[in-house]
Amino acid sequence: MGIASVDPLLTRAAPFRATTVREWLWPVVAALLASSAPAEIVDRIAVTIGDRVVTEQQIVHEIRVAAFLNREKPDVSAAAKRDAAERLIKQELIRRDMESVHYPMPEKSEADPLEKQIVEQYGGEATYSAALGTYALTREEVREQLWWQLTTLRFIDYRFKPAVQVPDAAVESYYREQVEKWKAKGQKDIPSFEQSRDSIEQILTAARVDQALDSWLGEARKQLNIRYRKDAFE
Repeated sequence: MGIASVDPLLTRAAPFRATTVREWLWPVVAALLASSAPAEIVDRIAVTIGDRVVTEQQIVHEIRVAAFLNREKPDVSAAAKRDAAERLIKQELIRRDMESVHYPMPEKSEADPLEKQIVEQYGGEATYSAALGTYALTREEVREQLWWQLTTLRFIDYRFKPAVQVPDAAVESYYREQVEKWKAKGQKDIPSFEQSRDSIEQILTAARVDQALDSWLGEARKQLNIRYRKDAFE
């Protein structure tokens, strides 16, 4: 599968457009170099992560898959490549942790509902297949990345959620803030605290899991020698 992404770095509520630390949960495509010899695909190293590498091809592929899932035009600017490389680095750190604890991977078929959702968003099989061609992707590549996103999100919960605690005071404070916002918008049917408790606890738990993940990633980076090839991001 390569070390390559839903960014992602993808939120729980909107798994195909991440806006939190998980937006790096998405994947990777190719670079052609002209020469006097017949044209050929050349895949150069862009980043080294300890004893592993991220290639230029993986970075472009990451950008294309993310753009496909978000139904956007691929952005292959230097800044976009750097962002994609950062997502792939974070994925590699997660992958290493999975390997160290022998995390059991889910069956590939468990990503089928995600694929079905994407197909429906594209309007059916015909338009989905046509879009794959436009983005220079195969169905298997997208399916593989959806599976990887699912695996990563599950591992994040497995790894960090057990240690997360949400005090009642935090839940109550969040509820009061929401009530003020609802009132400001003129909402009349404001749910009670008890009606809102479960959903608020889920929101706050997810936020604290993301914070724990972000902190862990920062520490994990310090344990590895990560180097960028400047010319790969020009």
